[in-house]
Amino acid sequence: MLKPNYIDPVAFEIGPLTIHWYGIIMALAILLGLTIALKEAKRRNFNPDLLLDLIIFAIPVSIISARAYYVIFEWNYYSQHFSEIIAVWKGGLAIHGALIGATLTAIVFTKIRKVDFWKMADITAPSLILGQAIGRWGNFINQEAYGYKTDLPWAMYIDGAYRHPTFLYESIWDLLIFGFLLWLRKKEWINNGDIFLSYIIGYSIGRFFIEALRTDSLMLGPIRVAQAISLLLIITAGSLIYQHRQNNQKRAD
Repeated sequence: MLKPNYIDPVAFEIGPLTIHWYGIIMALAILLGLTIALKEAKRRNFNPDLLLDLIIFAIPVSIISARAYYVIFEWNYYSQHFSEIIAVWKGGLAIHGALIGATLTAIVFTKIRKVDFWKMADITAPSLILGQAIGRWGNFINQEAYGYKTDLPWAMYIDGAYRHPTFLYESIWDLLIFGFLLWLRKKEWINNGDIFLSYIIGYSIGRFFIEALRTDSLMLGPIRVAQAISLLLIITAGSLIYQHRQNNQKRAD
């Protein structure tokens, strides 16, 4: 079993400014994801400046929506601790909230700029899942997003017990999806939007099963919110892929 040394969540301090590892890791995820997306845009003859313009709006909206999503489902706590609502450096950024914010921002942006939403979504999909894979290590630093106690040989010692390292499970799964998307984007038979929708389906499948092992799931009564959202996303994305195929078939006929 793995018993890692705890890492201080604070990376360093500059005067009154405190820099957390969580923020550093998230910044690294964004930077690497943006670099890959810009290269993909150039490969597909898509104006990379449009991606940069989108990022200016998408990043702050995603952070706000990710935090708002988390706070809403943990309102019993935050209603008594208002000062902690903005403390994102302590964790508590829900990926589903970030995806909602980013997607809505992209829809509005592409309509205003008269750009194909699906093409932009396909370009950014590999970057999104890679960013999620990296971001999960921020959860490791903060000692959060872990699972139930277990005696499996790869269990990690967290919060006083050996537990499922669910942040590690999801990071590995996300990297596999990242590799799959890189393979998929080179196939001639894919339709516009297939890469992004495959990302949604692939991530949601992994999240559904991994969520069942976590001890800190956001709950709506007896329902794990992430599992319910994952099922909804799988059905929705699958339906859209089918619809795209039907539309393309009709045009071919």
